[in-house]
Amino acid sequence: MTRELTVGIGSGAEQVAADDTLATTDMVLNIGPQHPSTHGVLRLRLVVDGERVVSAEPIIGYMHRGAEKLFEVRDYRQIIMLANRHDWLSSFANELGVVLAVERLMGLEVPERAVWLRTLLAELTRVLNHLMFLGSYPLEIGAITPVFYSFRERETLQAVMEEATGGRLHYMFNRVGGLKEDVPAGWRDRVRQAIAEVRRRMPDIDGLIRRNEIFLARTVGVGHLSAEAAAAYGASGPVARASGLDLDLRRDDPYLAYRELGFGSERFPVVTRTAGDCHSRFECLLDQLYVSLDLADACLDELATQTGPVNVRLPKVVKAPEGHTYAWTENPLGVNGYYLVSRGEKTPWRLKLRTASYSNVQALSTVLPGILLPDLVAVLGSMFFVVGDVDK
Repeated sequence: MTRELTVGIGSGAEQVAADDTLATTDMVLNIGPQHPSTHGVLRLRLVVDGERVVSAEPIIGYMHRGAEKLFEVRDYRQIIMLANRHDWLSSFANELGVVLAVERLMGLEVPERAVWLRTLLAELTRVLNHLMFLGSYPLEIGAITPVFYSFRERETLQAVMEEATGGRLHYMFNRVGGLKEDVPAGWRDRVRQAIAEVRRRMPDIDGLIRRNEIFLARTVGVGHLSAEAAAAYGASGPVARASGLDLDLRRDDPYLAYRELGFGSERFPVVTRTAGDCHSRFECLLDQLYVSLDLADACLDELATQTGPVNVRLPKVVKAPEGHTYAWTENPLGVNGYYLVSRGEKTPWRLKLRTASYSNVQALSTVLPGILLPDLVAVLGSMFFVVGDVDK
């Protein structure tokens, strides 16, 4: 004789028979605030029924540094240093948005060589960002080896970035009107060689993870985010494109040299998927890396024929004229925007920051309900956020 027992039907459910049915009570579970597996200090307030998540509330602010208020008491050169840091894996891209906003308000024409160098460095930054996640995401769900491969490739590119900028993480290379200085002699050839090495060795990472049986079991069909939900939350970058939301500012509102490169064409496609699960987000990140390597090579081809300055000579004290403007860029993790309001002084009256991670993390309240607790870290890691980019 067998006896069936139903377990975990949720709090408040009617108990059909005391002997045959066990009603459970929903439990509130705090995940965090802690650093491991969340790329910063994040807290999740979960309501769970057994091992299934009923609802999820991301609670942020543990790293809040008041960046937007600090912007208001710093001049435009100092702001670059502060903005550099909110997404510490995309520092060059963070700087870029600030200087583009100030240049737009000042009506500055940046030298063409600076435009192409900025484009090149932005794409190298994208590759560095993605390599970090390509190594750390598998690590978070138990795969140790990929992080060693991804850091090998990161070091190859970090060497040429450090040679040009003098920094390893916070480059501080953008300036209003161009770049801090020109790149060293022979640097372009060393970048070409570094890109070739990374491209040649990328199949090591790709083959190790993409079709790994255990990785597929942990990510396929897990953590679904629909295109409608992604749009409603303002999600962007690989997270949104994995859900079929085909948005990329490099194609849709071109800046720097992306129009001249023909980004969005067959040669440089916008990588999208439609499944909207953890594996799709991972594949978008991985395949976008290959496109960025191709873009970097194309920038090097163009720079081979260019000479001239990389910045515009400006007064020691830079003042943006009275007015307002908005500059947005396609950062590695998604859309990053700066809304600048100036009263004609050396500091902005207001400088508001729109970050990719802030919007992407909001979507967790839709993505997490319904999943099992063992899948929680797999979903968190696939949202590709940096908490400094959330808390600003």
